Amino acid sequence: MAVLGIESSAHTFGVGISENGKILANSKRMYNITASGMIPSRVAEFHASNAKGVIEEAMASAGIGFSEISAISYTKGPGLGPCLRIGQLAALTLAERLNVPVYPVNHAVGHIKITEHLSGIKDPLAVYVSGGNSQILGAVDKPFRHYNVYGETLDIGVGNMLDNYARAAKLNPAWGSTVAKVAENGSYVGMPYTVKGMDFTFTGLLTNAIKMLESNPVKDVSYSIQETAFSMIAEAAERAMLLTRNNGIILCGGVAQSKRLQEILRAMSLSHGSKFFVAPNEYNADNGAMIAYVGELMHKGGKRVKESELTIMQRYRVDEVDLSWH
Repeated sequence: MAVLGIESSAHTFGVGISENGKILANSKRMYNITASGMIPSRVAEFHASNAKGVIEEAMASAGIGFSEISAISYTKGPGLGPCLRIGQLAALTLAERLNVPVYPVNHAVGHIKITEHLSGIKDPLAVYVSGGNSQILGAVDKPFRHYNVYGETLDIGVGNMLDNYARAAKLNPAWGSTVAKVAENGSYVGMPYTVKGMDFTFTGLLTNAIKMLESNPVKDVSYSIQETAFSMIAEAAERAMLLTRNNGIILCGGVAQSKRLQEILRAMSLSHGSKFFVAPNEYNADNGAMIAYVGELMHKGGKRVKESELTIMQRYRVDEVDLSWH
């Protein structure tokens, strides 16, 4: 029996279908982010108007009927409240209509688990990098099965930092991928580098880069902010890898689509004889398949969910999630 998952934490409304670990469908529609960024209420309206169409598209892609759906899962958080609410309501409505259980999923757990599944590496060290967060995580069993945070951003996520820089540099579209294209022919100029143990901060780097745009070519500043941020993440990940003696690293989340970050982490991992894996971009960008897959794990693992848990949490930390179902 298949599990349908709904992702709606930010600009993407995604619907995935997972059956026995195989992804049958992974449909999505994305809100067009303008230079003004995301206005949550407008994004939520976009999700509400597209929900039915994306669900139907996923079902058609999977080639199954609603009678074959055994459970529904949705992104509980973290994310933008109005956007999360649309996904939650869609999941609850569909589950009630089909008379099947519902499973709330942590967004970060979705990214990690789908990448771990595709990698074949058991309990890898996860470098999770997204717009809203950046963390280095590993599964531990005490005091309960959960992801331990070995290091994380102390201010903003690397994705948001790059997007904010792109807007300041008047790049179009104002995304990290545009920064990467502009940076291809750049040269390095000095930037603040802040790593504290296995934690890192990006606001000082961002502020400095924006100021340097006044007197330096945009390609040089773009190259420098990218190289500095990614090197900080790699240094913290290397420390965590040596501390945990982990023989496998996965890179996941929206910023994992960066070829340059992949290069840096792959080189670091291989220098220590550690495996490295990054999923196809389809699964690094926000998607419903990862929510469906985790929902399937929870369903098969006998996870019991109280009705009071079927909520949304804008600040749902990954280390709060009990993974005893897997």
